[in-house]
Amino acid sequence: MTRDAGAVPATERLPREALAALQGERLTRLLGHIHARNRFYTRKLTDAGIDPAQLVLPRDLAALPFTTKAELVADQAQAPPWGTVLTEPLVRYTRYSQTSSTTGRPLRWLDTTESWQWMLDCWQAVYRGAGVGADDRIFFPFSFGPFLGFWTAFDAATQLGAHAIPAGGMTSHQRLALIRSLAPTVVCCTPTYALRLLDVAREADGVDDALADTTVRTVIVAGEPGGSIPATRQRIERGWGARIIDHHGLTEVGPISFECREAPGFLHVNEREYIAEMLDPESGQPAADDSRGELVITNLGRTASPLIRYRTGDLVVATHEPCACGRTFVRLVGGVVARADDMVNIRGTNVYPAAVEEVLGAIDTVVEYRCTVRTAASMRALAVEVEVGRGADEAAVTALVSQNLRKALSLNVQVTPVPAGTLPRFEMKARRFVVERSS
Repeated sequence: MTRDAGAVPATERLPREALAALQGERLTRLLGHIHARNRFYTRKLTDAGIDPAQLVLPRDLAALPFTTKAELVADQAQAPPWGTVLTEPLVRYTRYSQTSSTTGRPLRWLDTTESWQWMLDCWQAVYRGAGVGADDRIFFPFSFGPFLGFWTAFDAATQLGAHAIPAGGMTSHQRLALIRSLAPTVVCCTPTYALRLLDVAREADGVDDALADTTVRTVIVAGEPGGSIPATRQRIERGWGARIIDHHGLTEVGPISFECREAPGFLHVNEREYIAEMLDPESGQPAADDSRGELVITNLGRTASPLIRYRTGDLVVATHEPCACGRTFVRLVGGVVARADDMVNIRGTNVYPAAVEEVLGAIDTVVEYRCTVRTAASMRALAVEVEVGRGADEAAVTALVSQNLRKALSLNVQVTPVPAGTLPRFEMKARRFVVERSS
């Protein structure tokens, strides 16, 4: 790591009033640039009776209409394949990405070279927060595909001057061998895959902290909430002997937040590049600090395919308390607490996948699991399958899982042990929570 890799630039330490003024100026320029050029937002603003030139920002931010994922999906269905959210002529777009489609039809997203560079600049903030610099060797253990996060992380690493190591098209065993031979200092992956690599190493070496002897000192995770779930975080840090740095973003919005080394479990929203609102999901009114709200994001630099007041569906708890690192950005306590569209009501109880992961991640003898929500006679029930670690008492582990889920969820959950290797493993986002739709 370079000596000043984690230095905090002045633009991340602005007083809140100066930061708000800067956001207002940039949003004014953005609206002026896209008005009459971006068909999607020209139509939305016209339908809402808004003349962007008459707005005083950020004071009038709430006058702008929300944007939802359902709108974007419908827009792409009506004007395939890209929709109408593009500001520039199609010939200027150079990068294609799409969402992982965990909640329906994937969104296709295009970027110009300039908008792509803006996202790489956002990733530089992630690396700064992690204390990663030009002297680091960063390992990327995944097949890239059209997933935006991995491409932007890789491209930003090369611009940082770090040594970027691609490891696509390999088995987990081959990737572990490469880690041991090339000695990277940083690994970027999903929390699930960090655990998967740890399990493979544990199976080979027979010890819990099987990767603690590697050169890896930082594991940057994203794509799932696991990096900010204490039980999952502790498992990864203990097994790798490394510090977890969480980060989150969305294909359609870009890299939104990052963790700094000084405050584990908090995500800084990059307010230099985004305007963040935390709103009550029902009323749409601002949520108070330390209360749960939906994160609504406006990006300020992705002018070729912008999103304004985008309802992310991420449920968060915000705080404006100063951080020891000196950044003045709003922080998300515990990262993304849950996803609004992931919640399932089971016999009157709202169940979120992250709550289940917190319980099962705290039990070291659970190697892998899968949750299934089934409906019978108009009643939903939750069933959990678990793979139990080698040498553990299967009956005792099953009983412990059942007991801890009952305490956490106030539900009786059917827990079934399954043979090792039965459940699927994941390189990208895990799909451990399955809702079977009734016919």
